[in-house]
Amino acid sequence: MNSHRSSQPNVRLHSPAAERNQAQILAELRRVLPRKGLALEIASGTGQHAAHFAVGLHGWHWQPTDAEPQALASIDAWCGGLTNVRPALHLDVLAAARDASQGNMPAPFDAIYCANMLHISPWDTCAALMRLAAQHLTASGVLLLYGPYLEDTVPTAPSNLAFDADLRARDAAWGLRRLADVLQQAQAVGLQIRERVPMPANNLLLVLERAAPSVEKAT
Repeated sequence: MNSHRSSQPNVRLHSPAAERNQAQILAELRRVLPRKGLALEIASGTGQHAAHFAVGLHGWHWQPTDAEPQALASIDAWCGGLTNVRPALHLDVLAAARDASQGNMPAPFDAIYCANMLHISPWDTCAALMRLAAQHLTASGVLLLYGPYLEDTVPTAPSNLAFDADLRARDAAWGLRRLADVLQQAQAVGLQIRERVPMPANNLLLVLERAAPSVEKAT
């Protein structure tokens, strides 16, 4: 047991939403992911997801990250004693996009997981996240995005409309993102959607992978 990490129970932050959705997300991760691998979590927040997924995915090692120092302490407190979770690292995806050295990770990752960040950050974060994923995923790796999105062909739930309005009132740079715009940013770096998985409370789990290289026809 890592005594440094497990000796900080009082710094644990708690998210009721993370507690509500973690079981459903884990069930989909078990279906989508192979039996083992190395995962990078971006914007880990409280650390509840990292701890829950590490317990439920025994063959996976988890690298949690966050841009907030308070979050790093909470993540390590939640994950204390879990041998398949690495100590949390500071990672600001916008800073990493400006300075590649800040985005250097210890290894390529078989999965990158990010929940509920794109709508609670400036839009530029989306392009930065996609570039980071393109740089750090293995050839067969997947990018997993969880959260609410606006879809052109699907009526937006009243709860999501209210959530969007609340976010924009708190910060004009925040708000639910149009799914087509997100996928356009992914396509720009060679990623494409593999699955769109409806989740409880009008959320989606998006599974993205590297696009297959185009094959030129012989002339």
